[in-house]
Amino acid sequence: MTDAGDSPIPAPIAAIRPRRLTSPFGDRIDSYYWLRDDDREDPQILAYLAAENAYRRATMARTADLETRVYAEIVARLPRSDASVPYFKQGFWYYDRFDPDAEHPVFLRRRGSMDAPEETMLDANRLASGHDYFQIGAAEVSPDGRLLAYCEDTVGRRQYRLRIRDLSTGVTLPTVIEDVEADLAWAGDSRTLLYVAKDPATLLGVYVRKHRVGTDPRDDALVFEQTDRSFYTGVSQSKSERFLFIHMESTVASEWRYARADDPALEFRVFLPHQRDHEYQIEHAGDGFLIRSNWNAPNFRILQAPAETPSDRATWRELVPHREGAFVHDFEPFARFVAVSLRTGALRRIEIVPLAPAGAEPGRTGPFLVDAEETAFTMDFGDNPAVDGDVLRYTYTSPTTPKTTYDLDVRRGTRTLLKRDEVVGDFDPARYQAELDFVAAADGARIPVTLVRRRDTPLDGTAPLLLYAYGAYGLCVDPTFSVSRLSLLDRGFVHAIAHVRGGQEMGRAWYDAGRTHHKRNSFTDFIDVTRALVARGVAAPDRVIAMGGSAGGLLVAAVANMAPALYRAIVAQVPFVDVVTTMLDESIPLTTNERDEWGDPTVREDYEYMRSYSPYDNVRAQAYPAMLVTTGLWDSQVQYFEPVKWVAKLRATKTDRNPLLLHVEMDAGHGGKPGRFEHFRDTAMEFAFVIDCAGR
Repeated sequence: MTDAGDSPIPAPIAAIRPRRLTSPFGDRIDSYYWLRDDDREDPQILAYLAAENAYRRATMARTADLETRVYAEIVARLPRSDASVPYFKQGFWYYDRFDPDAEHPVFLRRRGSMDAPEETMLDANRLASGHDYFQIGAAEVSPDGRLLAYCEDTVGRRQYRLRIRDLSTGVTLPTVIEDVEADLAWAGDSRTLLYVAKDPATLLGVYVRKHRVGTDPRDDALVFEQTDRSFYTGVSQSKSERFLFIHMESTVASEWRYARADDPALEFRVFLPHQRDHEYQIEHAGDGFLIRSNWNAPNFRILQAPAETPSDRATWRELVPHREGAFVHDFEPFARFVAVSLRTGALRRIEIVPLAPAGAEPGRTGPFLVDAEETAFTMDFGDNPAVDGDVLRYTYTSPTTPKTTYDLDVRRGTRTLLKRDEVVGDFDPARYQAELDFVAAADGARIPVTLVRRRDTPLDGTAPLLLYAYGAYGLCVDPTFSVSRLSLLDRGFVHAIAHVRGGQEMGRAWYDAGRTHHKRNSFTDFIDVTRALVARGVAAPDRVIAMGGSAGGLLVAAVANMAPALYRAIVAQVPFVDVVTTMLDESIPLTTNERDEWGDPTVREDYEYMRSYSPYDNVRAQAYPAMLVTTGLWDSQVQYFEPVKWVAKLRATKTDRNPLLLHVEMDAGHGGKPGRFEHFRDTAMEFAFVIDCAGR
């Protein structure tokens, strides 16, 4: 797939229809703005998207057999049926299961014992019947165990539909509440349900309402309305089930409200009013609250607040101090200890912090880290609904170790293996090698890089490399196991993750160094990692493929403009590429929440900086790598027209004959196709493109 002329049909050429876009600092001309249709109904645009899909299929026809083989390899590694590890809550053991060859889970429980009869709460396969797209976004059982509230998406746009099922009769109630977030919280009476309704235009969740089971949803009372559109709003229940929370998060501020779950009026109190540059989260624990806060602690710390004066910072007591080399992600409270999700040295670990000497393992009176077996790994919390007891459930994975679930008895220091995800076939982790390395950026920053390969893959400058990155929102791309990645490793690829600035792998400062006016660091870090890995012989200089999705798609698209000669090919998944236009348009979902991430385009300095790197604005007449771009027609995170316009402009401007392909998923959104097996069809298509471009 080295020449666009190989395609049996010509590439679609979008008509040029200049449109003047007004901005505070000078108008811009967008020749492809006409490809935007918010209703997704314009027959001319739909025909154009169909033509792009036809062109992609025709150009990749000679790799169709490879795509089929890769898909078959991936799904053959999955067990035909599977089940989660059960957890105990309010008298029931809960778990979900994939029946043989089923795409969607069945939600199940057993009363009192795993030897009791199995109860089917919800069969997502039956609900999915007749839909091109189906996904369960949330499912919450009422405190008395009788009702199940769940959110379903049948479009892919994350506009969920709320339904309620009576578990005692198996009947789904006639109540249907449209356009909600996948956030639910039951009150203590098991009849009152909190949910978040969306603004129909921006799709932001802004209205917290309470529904009384059996009443008309049109009468649902408004509990809270979010008037500051820079905040995301959600609801949840405390682990103790004694409180309900309304939580609001922006890029640089938080606000939580709490109400007693047994209060018939559900009167919410503000824990702390939001204040710029103070981010926090709360959880009820014992007689008070635990707070994760960055107050005087850039990498966050955990504090205890008494129930009588929880909002008075003068009464807070520090439990987990701030540390320069450790970033506090999250915490899980127990009666005698707190488990802390902590990132040190770019790796996510778990620290046990005793609340009393009885909560510690014998011989350990202070905090300690849960043991890890490898040099590149990820730990996270499992299901821990119980507050009492000394057992923490957690998960462990690495690029060579499938997800593994353990129970750790904190008091005794013993660990029980509950499950390791099965990889069907002759998979042997000993064949593969993973490591965490560091690369020096041009400005001296040390960029973490996770590498994984087969042990017999030579590091002599001949191996193809797939380099992945994200680098935004403080989100980390952790070193985890991937069943699909084996199809690349077994063909001699090295797979690398560049943990560039904009993530939070090295703490909050690492994030701040990759957002707003420092965003370019994310791109130059990726370029520096590429050059270093080639110089070290990890990769062949002419066989490097870059991949990134969403904000990571922005990254690889920017890199395509800045250093195209470094890459044989680029896969840009649902890429955010029209930064200035989107950030100026408050009608587009997410825009108002994003200005502390990207900048405020009504401020000249921000506007000029964003325009300097926005991939769509910086397409120019030069040779670009081979490119595969994906999008979903119903994407609510990155609207489909951004990557579509970008491809149209690239095709009209670039000077090379390398293939430029666009795949539009017509029945899905930001996450692509749902379904346990079906999800991997897009992966197989992308991998076939990558393998072919690398000459494998």
